[in-house]
Amino acid sequence: HCSAKLTPIILLLLDITPMLPVLEGVVMELQDCALPLLKEIIPTDKEEVAFKDLDAAILVGSMPRKEGMERKDLLKANVAIFKNQGAALDKYAKKTVKVLVVGNPANTNCLVAAKSAPSIPKENFSCLTRLDHNRARSQVAMRCGIPATQVKNVIIWGNHSSTQYPDVHHCKVNMSGSELTCFDAIKDDDWLKGDFITTVQQRGAAVIKARKLSSAMSAAKAICDHMRDIWSGTHEGEFTSMGVYSTGNSYGVPEDLIYSFPVQIQNKTWKIVDSLAINDFSKSKMDATAAELVEERDTAVAFLGV
Repeated sequence: HCSAKLTPIILLLLDITPMLPVLEGVVMELQDCALPLLKEIIPTDKEEVAFKDLDAAILVGSMPRKEGMERKDLLKANVAIFKNQGAALDKYAKKTVKVLVVGNPANTNCLVAAKSAPSIPKENFSCLTRLDHNRARSQVAMRCGIPATQVKNVIIWGNHSSTQYPDVHHCKVNMSGSELTCFDAIKDDDWLKGDFITTVQQRGAAVIKARKLSSAMSAAKAICDHMRDIWSGTHEGEFTSMGVYSTGNSYGVPEDLIYSFPVQIQNKTWKIVDSLAINDFSKSKMDATAAELVEERDTAVAFLGV
């Protein structure tokens, strides 16, 4: 954990040409944070500058869904964006680059980017479900009246969409010095199998309704958590949630999807936690979100022409 805390960072910020004056404002704010490890900031509208020799890429820019827009139209617009981003990574970035896709639909955008960067291992691509993971952890903690740090091993399965499955069957809660299962700590199975799940699934929409803007600070924090775990690893006995490439060998999830699994990370390498018992309730929810991802993938791949 020490090496990650002491690593100086050069930030390369890519945006479209009309947004460069706005990007200058972001640069000023970053400078004004007086961050101890921020060595240099390079704002640019050129892919060959932004992607050159990258160690880490965070792909945030996607086409948001507009009112009246069909999902397939959204996918078509995003396939074009992430095909280009993947190709630029393939051409300019290090082959060891760790790529995190945040722009929605994140799982399928991540798959498109990975397919468009054939010389970079698919394991180097992940999508952000850490925000959902943090939301689930926080909901359990608030219900128990404890800090979120006392809750571990929640899982987000599947798509970063309203079909995702927040699972607490393997979650542990530390209350008054005792480690309890989540179900024993909360003692309200109906809430855990009902409102808890829908609250986490629909939290992004609730934030938009209240703020009139989508999640910003919580998403940024989740991105930092995700990247820090890739660099520093997960703690012994703990796992986190990440959208990663499915080879079809875990929990009956089809191959060639980016699907959120519980993972443990060591030496910058993630490994799916494979030994968890899955009951019928969980299995049906895991299958439903996989079915949505298969449909998204097939639509996207048709646009990609591969």
